Amino acid sequence: MTSEPPNGVALDRVAAEIEEFVAGSGWDRPPTLFALVPTVLLQADPAAAAVLGPSDQPAEPEQLTPIAQQELPDGPLDQALAQIGWPEEVAGCALSQEIVMLPPSAEPELTDLSQDAAANWTAAHPERREARLVVAVLRDGSTASLLRLRATADSLDDLLTGTDLAPNLTGALLATFAD
Repeated sequence: MTSEPPNGVALDRVAAEIEEFVAGSGWDRPPTLFALVPTVLLQADPAAAAVLGPSDQPAEPEQLTPIAQQELPDGPLDQALAQIGWPEEVAGCALSQEIVMLPPSAEPELTDLSQDAAANWTAAHPERREARLVVAVLRDGSTASLLRLRATADSLDDLLTGTDLAPNLTGALLATFAD
């Protein structure tokens, strides 16, 4: 049996914290980008520590604080992420994005449609499921992701977790740390 590395635990925890934070604003929200900063750095800065509030205990070295960034520009998400770079103090980043999922049986029908036609067809599909995806990455390549399926009349909210729920988004976020 292998144990989860500390960074993986911290990353899972911060991904869940981000999903809970974003969920507080409800559904139908734009993508939100977060910088992941070591909490010990923030506690050492008097201005940041004042925002964090008092703490009885010093932060653990692997503890991360998510900091929401400015709204991303309109347009393709991959292009917006390709323009982002982070200062050294930022240990990682995360993105929360709402998506629509279809059952695997629907995929063959999408292959011949234009992007606009596919979007319209997906929005009208009777088996579509709306979901909130959170992907978090660290400079060292650690990843975490979770997916909250939106409740429907026939189903409850459901939460899925893993490291590779959205490999393309994970890669795009890791690329924001490329030199």
